[in-house]
Amino acid sequence: MDKDISKIEALLFSQKISQLGKALWKSIEKDWQQWIKPFDLNINEHHILWIAYYLNGASISDVAKFGVMHVSTAFNFSKKLEEKGLLSFSKKVDDKRNTYIQLTEKGENIVLELIKSYDPSKNSVLQGALPLKEMYGKFPDILELTAIVRNIYGNDFMKIFQSSFHHLEDEFTDDDGFIKKKEDKEKEVV
Repeated sequence: MDKDISKIEALLFSQKISQLGKALWKSIEKDWQQWIKPFDLNINEHHILWIAYYLNGASISDVAKFGVMHVSTAFNFSKKLEEKGLLSFSKKVDDKRNTYIQLTEKGENIVLELIKSYDPSKNSVLQGALPLKEMYGKFPDILELTAIVRNIYGNDFMKIFQSSFHHLEDEFTDDDGFIKKKEDKEKEVV
């Protein structure tokens, strides 16, 4: 442990982040489940679909890493999505060790419908951040939290994390309060 911090300082930080993280996660989880419920998905399944959409195909290892889940969790939930006809599995000619997933047309349509169905008024975390946006003219950057996550999961995780949001901005637009996909363009494999 760093000699410049006391154990009580470390304990206080750990407890603050634990309590705030738990409270925030509870709201996030509730909002997320409400959003995806009409599509008969759970959070892990939705997260996997989102990752497969963004990465335009990914290995199960990539899904586990970016989805912050165990490889067996990524594989088992991907199998359930395959059974629903939303994903397909494959092996690459030059990489027989890894299993890859790809959205089916039905899977891509579900992702697009989920994006279109997003309702900001039903997102409590967003609603909690609106006063900050009104005060400062933008949503919080959450730089300190981003730095903590970078230090835990590494730069590769953060690179994919950041580029996924740029991808979302590039591919979709707000059209009179409705999220719509911009004109179709070839998705690049990341």
